[in-house]
Amino acid sequence: MKTSIILPAKNEAAALANVLPALRSLHPEAEIIVVDDGSTDDTREVCARVGVTCLSSPYSMGNGAAIKRGARAASGDVLVFMDGDGQHDPADVSRLLARLEQGYDMVVGARSWEGQAGVGRGVANTFYNWLATRMTGHRVMDLTSGFRAVRADKFREFLYLLPNGFSYPTTSTMAFFRSAYPVAYEPIHVAQRDGTTSHIRPLRDGLRFLLIIFKIATLYSPLKLFVPASMVFFLAGCANYAWTYTHYGRLTNMSALLWSASVIVFLIGLVSEQITALTYRRAD
Repeated sequence: MKTSIILPAKNEAAALANVLPALRSLHPEAEIIVVDDGSTDDTREVCARVGVTCLSSPYSMGNGAAIKRGARAASGDVLVFMDGDGQHDPADVSRLLARLEQGYDMVVGARSWEGQAGVGRGVANTFYNWLATRMTGHRVMDLTSGFRAVRADKFREFLYLLPNGFSYPTTSTMAFFRSAYPVAYEPIHVAQRDGTTSHIRPLRDGLRFLLIIFKIATLYSPLKLFVPASMVFFLAGCANYAWTYTHYGRLTNMSALLWSASVIVFLIGLVSEQITALTYRRAD
């Protein structure tokens, strides 16, 4: 099967100067595509020197947008996505491809704790992995890793679901689990960045990462999120009623409001479940 290696990059010319020759040497038959996400450095010149395809955009559209552009342009039966900042070892591509041949539709390079970008990011990713494991019933070793090999036809089924931002790994992984496409994890070593500083800012992106938690649940099974939330409102209403009845001998508006919220949240969960089912039916 023909392999296409796709590297989204934004101002990573220094790292690409080392990564691209290594990829070309290790995988001479592979199609290599660099998606230049509005870089202002000499990314295009570096790609031209090595002889790889460079898809450039006049302005930055986001990491997910670069992934989608690369997936549409690639001609390979298997797509390998890896960062262009030098963190991922080109030698690990062969390991992911070998694992893919064992019958999987997606193989994700799983980072160890040492490979996380700081303690805060490590704690957040550990929580995401735990939550995704609970939601899917399968062990998720690295939900947010951008280093992965996928079968092109399966991945393109979900392009319309992928956001233009940084959470494409989360979305694609949950979509594969939801559609019963087998996913495997291969431990990898992640090096320090060779390029510019990370484009992700923990404070700026704190709300975005919180939304990812809810996205994990709603992408896979919304009822697993909405039913517990509904129960919290219902039990809070019962507790409030017990307290007000004991002290005042009556039912207050707050209890009625909490019970109403419980019903509304549950019904929203039912509707979301139906929407999710219709969304993945489109991929079928």
